[in-house]
Amino acid sequence: MGLIARKLAGLIPVLLAVSALTFLLLNLLPGDPAFAILGPSATHDAVIKLHHQLGLDQPLLVRYGHWLAHVLTGNLGRSYLSSQPVLSAIKERLPVTVELVLLSQFVALLFAVPLGILAGRRPNGILDRVSTGGAFGFLAVPNFVLGVVLVYLFAVRYHLFPATGYTPLTKDPFQNLRSVMLPVITLAMAEIAAYLRLLRSDVITTLQEDYIVMAKAKGLPDRRIMLRHALRPSLFSLVTVAGLNFGRLIGGTFIVEIIFQQPGIGLLSIQSIYGRDYVVVQGTVLLIAVAYVLANFVVDVAYGLIDPRVRHATAG
Repeated sequence: MGLIARKLAGLIPVLLAVSALTFLLLNLLPGDPAFAILGPSATHDAVIKLHHQLGLDQPLLVRYGHWLAHVLTGNLGRSYLSSQPVLSAIKERLPVTVELVLLSQFVALLFAVPLGILAGRRPNGILDRVSTGGAFGFLAVPNFVLGVVLVYLFAVRYHLFPATGYTPLTKDPFQNLRSVMLPVITLAMAEIAAYLRLLRSDVITTLQEDYIVMAKAKGLPDRRIMLRHALRPSLFSLVTVAGLNFGRLIGGTFIVEIIFQQPGIGLLSIQSIYGRDYVVVQGTVLLIAVAYVLANFVVDVAYGLIDPRVRHATAG
């Protein structure tokens, strides 16, 4: 518990730095939200009046202080265009993005872990060569290209899944899975390739360790050696990458949500950028940045659960 408390305390300056950079970068972008609200024909006096109402005429540091104080109380401001609270807009869209991220990670690990283990046990075998070639192929294909191909094959040609749209899970679980299947596969394919290659390499390295050779010399079954002695040390890199991907994939869903018209955080952010609704953009960018930071924290804690030696070394 002491280790977790120290790591949580270390998150505070990181989160403050993240919030400051988020606010600063978005406020330095070109364009004036006042013209997005009032229109291009707005008069100079109307623009000045709206700047005062929105607090845009105050110094940058003062505006950051007010914004941070509101964020700490759960108030991310209101949309310039719709006047909807940003937190409410994020709550409406977040379940869609979280579902895409969780399902894509589940599908990626479901295929990558067994394939990586089998490929690592027999390097240069048939399965290893086929999986390696496939992994390199999928890593080379961008998400937007793969998404378009999947739409053509499974939506346009064979009519197995809808090309666009989203059905809430609470409304119809089966239709929900059908509506997210193509975006989930689009996100998962690159992750499967990366996880498979990573785990394969780590399994090969671990199986060459002295304690594995000793276990084989004792006559232990290969299955027991793999599951009891080789698998956990081989998972360090995979846990790191998979944990960080939870934060990265929230931002990575932007293109996928646009292609498949999934009403998530990515689509909300892009629409807000086009409308110069920077308050909403600040909220979504802050959410993604915090997700990255928290993912790092979870990965650090998970290290100690996978291997007690890491926990004891850190505590010492």
